[in-house]
Amino acid sequence: MPERLRCHLTVAAVIADRGRYLFVEEQVAGNRVLNQPAGHLEAGESLLEAVVREVREETCLDFVPEAWLGCDLLALPGGAVTMRVAFTGSVQPVAGTAERDPAILATHWLTAAEAIENWPLRSPLVQRSLRRFEQGLRLPLESVGTLVSAPA
Repeated sequence: MPERLRCHLTVAAVIADRGRYLFVEEQVAGNRVLNQPAGHLEAGESLLEAVVREVREETCLDFVPEAWLGCDLLALPGGAVTMRVAFTGSVQPVAGTAERDPAILATHWLTAAEAIENWPLRSPLVQRSLRRFEQGLRLPLESVGTLVSAPA
């Protein structure tokens, strides 16, 4: 019997405003890297709930998903994979106060070229999501699917 694939499910947000994209700066293995606001799906969350939560935690902005950009798999050391589901939409200031996740060193509004040419990216998935966005791909949110609970 073949070995079962271990998969980590993540979400990400491609947020654009006047030709610039919102990136978060993180430290990974001692290096400062750029990523889109992104993170892991938590138990009981839908994909949309997860991306809204991740954007808020990492940027202190409220994210309004408008479309999704597809998904990608990234092979990880040890045989596991990350499946990343990317969304796009707009942001607005959080009503009240919000604290940014301490793992996020800063946020930056950069063009795609500024990000790709001047920064290491957290993974190739960052550039793939940017490329899909710039190619105009927009999939309806209704096609994302929802969390289905297992029968009791």
